[in-house]
Amino acid sequence: MLYGKYKNVRDAVWKTIIELKINQLPVSVDFITKELGIKQIRNCDLEYPLLSSGERGLAILAEGNWYVIYNEKESIPARRFTVAHEIGHILLGHLLVADKKYRTFQKRNPEEQEADMFAARLLAPACVLWGLNLHTPEEIQEVCNISYQAAKFRAERMKILYQRNMFLISTLERKVYEQFDSYIQKNKKG
Repeated sequence: MLYGKYKNVRDAVWKTIIELKINQLPVSVDFITKELGIKQIRNCDLEYPLLSSGERGLAILAEGNWYVIYNEKESIPARRFTVAHEIGHILLGHLLVADKKYRTFQKRNPEEQEADMFAARLLAPACVLWGLNLHTPEEIQEVCNISYQAAKFRAERMKILYQRNMFLISTLERKVYEQFDSYIQKNKKG
């Protein structure tokens, strides 16, 4: 992925965290959707379910309102990631096809990758993980309430970031860290 796209996703996450005054982990996707006026709906609650086999979630714009449909059969950590992913599509302004955007494992186009990046960074912000001194997938999974797979990917990225040791360079990142400071001080490992 091009650095410019990565930077846009990263900055969008930081701005979301700052504007919504998020200051503790695990990040509440329910709070975020409520604050943004996005309604979450379980696929099974629809008269005609919209998700097909293999689909975890869907963002729909209907009559000027955003809806996130999610597969209620997934684990709570997987559902949280799916909702965060769909929030990413909405906040990143991804174009919709027929007023909806699917999330599947079969399609990994750039927009899907960006929405995954958004979700991972929203649910497990790097500067907060750094402040908490978290390194392993197990630590990240427990603290962030994300799946082991998502935590493993985040731990791999964090390993690179720890090696670079370039935390708190951006003004936005410093604001996120300051917002989480009390939480970090109470929960820091080692």
